Amino acid sequence: MRQSSVVSRQAETVVGRWSLVVGQLLLAFAICLPAGVAWAQAKTVALKGGKLLTVSHGTIENGVLVISGGKIAAVGAAVSVKIPKDAEVIDVTGMTVYPGLIDSESYLGLTEISAEDSTNDLIETSDEIMPHMHVFDAFHAESELIPVARLNGITNAIVAPQTQDTLPGQDAFIQLDGKSANDMLLERDIALPLNFTGEQRRNETWEKRKFPQTRMGLASQLRQAFIDARDYSDRWAEYDRKKSDTPKTDGKKDSPSPPKHDLKLEALVPYLQGKKTIVLAAKDASDLQTAVGLAREFHLKFVLNHISHSQRVLDYVASLNVPVIVGPIYEDPKDFERYDAVYKLPAELNKRGVKIAFASYDAHAVRNLPYAAGYATAFGLPHDEALRAITLTPAEIWGVSDRLGSLDVGKTANVVVANGDPLDVKTDVKRVFIDGNQIPMTSRQTVLRDRYSGQ
Repeated sequence: MRQSSVVSRQAETVVGRWSLVVGQLLLAFAICLPAGVAWAQAKTVALKGGKLLTVSHGTIENGVLVISGGKIAAVGAAVSVKIPKDAEVIDVTGMTVYPGLIDSESYLGLTEISAEDSTNDLIETSDEIMPHMHVFDAFHAESELIPVARLNGITNAIVAPQTQDTLPGQDAFIQLDGKSANDMLLERDIALPLNFTGEQRRNETWEKRKFPQTRMGLASQLRQAFIDARDYSDRWAEYDRKKSDTPKTDGKKDSPSPPKHDLKLEALVPYLQGKKTIVLAAKDASDLQTAVGLAREFHLKFVLNHISHSQRVLDYVASLNVPVIVGPIYEDPKDFERYDAVYKLPAELNKRGVKIAFASYDAHAVRNLPYAAGYATAFGLPHDEALRAITLTPAEIWGVSDRLGSLDVGKTANVVVANGDPLDVKTDVKRVFIDGNQIPMTSRQTVLRDRYSGQ
């Protein structure tokens, strides 16, 4: 009996020690989590008294927005919205409330320190044609650049490879908060960039030369890739047909041999079938028309990207009836262009009825996304259209407008509260909600600021 008691006390001691170790590990894990990770279920919150920029149905002065269960539960004038009794009421009088901003091309999670190669997973240059590459395989959810971006109201982004390859791999659509990378990756293979800007030409020495050196070479290489993918798709379709038609011998089917799997060609098939979107990047008018010709030859579903120096063919662009991702808006004009040619591009496209979206084309500068839209307003783009170009229009382009892009009941509660116009550089963002969870307004930059400023 005494021996049993000793064993029991020893067991309790071991269990107690393990409990302490586990508790310490959990605490350490929690401390190491990236800022903004929310573990608890989003509670009911009512933002009361602010100016609501709904994007989809105008501006509501002195409005109320109710967030519940990670969704927008109610939105409207203060006199017409009943606030639930269990809601945490936040007075945002004098503030502006608007949907989380969407960056239509970024490198978030693929780079950390530009000058340090070990922190960069931006592009695979061993081949020009790499459609079977997936951004989600390299996405680093703990990037310090993500909290920096969301502190200025960016809540979602397209993450793309850099542009040195013609087909560099498939984009992902992310949310800038979550328990893990899996939570943040909302759409893993949402689109495929096709870059035709001239940057993709390789310029190695003659001994190492194995990639196209001319735009002619790029075009022919792309054409061959799509022809091969179409043939690959046909061979698999023929195999499936033969497999279903093969008669049974002795009660068993004599199945034909399947084609050999080719990841590169397999990745192109859904784009050839029009099931997914190609992001067609060109800057100059001649490149644009060549790239569009390729897309039409293979009946690709596409949106345009960049077209920064294609002002003389904007009527042609409008005739394509596809959206355009614009930027970088601060790019210098060509020698033959007016000083404001690039700055005015968003306004000129809007005049022609073209849907536009803005992108940062960066990781460190994603936070500046609203200022690109604001800059365009100085050169003729209406303010409402500029705000739409970083909210609802990109949500429509990427097929997520049922969830994101505006302040509407039932949509994901990605909501920003700021002390002024979202497009104004003088505006400070005060609160950010992602999936209904209020995000801590901290980043590596704010931590360093407070540490060394003595605050």
